[in-house]
Amino acid sequence: MSSDFEAYEQDFGTLTAEITNKVGRIPKLAGEEKTQLVLNVDKQLEEVRELLEQMDLEVREIPIQSRGMYNSRLKSYKQEMEKLEKDFKRSRIAYSDEVRNELLGDDASSSESQRAHLLDNTERLERSSRRLEAGYQIAVETEQVGQEILANLNSDREKIQRSRDRLRETDANLGKSSRILTGMLRRIIQNRVLVFILGAIILLTIVLAIYFNLRGH
Repeated sequence: MSSDFEAYEQDFGTLTAEITNKVGRIPKLAGEEKTQLVLNVDKQLEEVRELLEQMDLEVREIPIQSRGMYNSRLKSYKQEMEKLEKDFKRSRIAYSDEVRNELLGDDASSSESQRAHLLDNTERLERSSRRLEAGYQIAVETEQVGQEILANLNSDREKIQRSRDRLRETDANLGKSSRILTGMLRRIIQNRVLVFILGAIILLTIVLAIYFNLRGH
């Protein structure tokens, strides 16, 4: 998983370097060339967003003990992306103002205050978006931790169940062994009683034989 993340990092570095270069060129161009460059940068920014989404998915698949480092790197990339988008918006606003000035001349000077107001609103929206994204990220991480805890609990429950099954099996084996030993002990006692009885009969026979033999004399 980390190798995929690093591959995405390389693509991210290449794309952002190209975007930074193009954003810096936008105010210096004019006409159709400038329009095409704006559209091209907009397309590349969309590619960067998709890369960040892929990187986010990869981070979620990384083991939790190694995830912190990748989360920090992903966070810095998202901040870099926000800065690129902000720079691009400013270059587009400047481009729009330039076109308007060409069309309206001095009457367009009033747009400066509007542009400043628009930038302020844009920055506020971006801050709100970052806070929402941070909250979402915390919720996702909390859910992942909860899922891992549940998985560990399920694993522990299965281990306990297997231990109980082994104890039951051992108890059954002990019961069976106890019954076998009890039967063997009973047979031993019976054999000894039989031996004692046979010995008593033999002894009595010998005594009677001696008695009758002596009596005959």
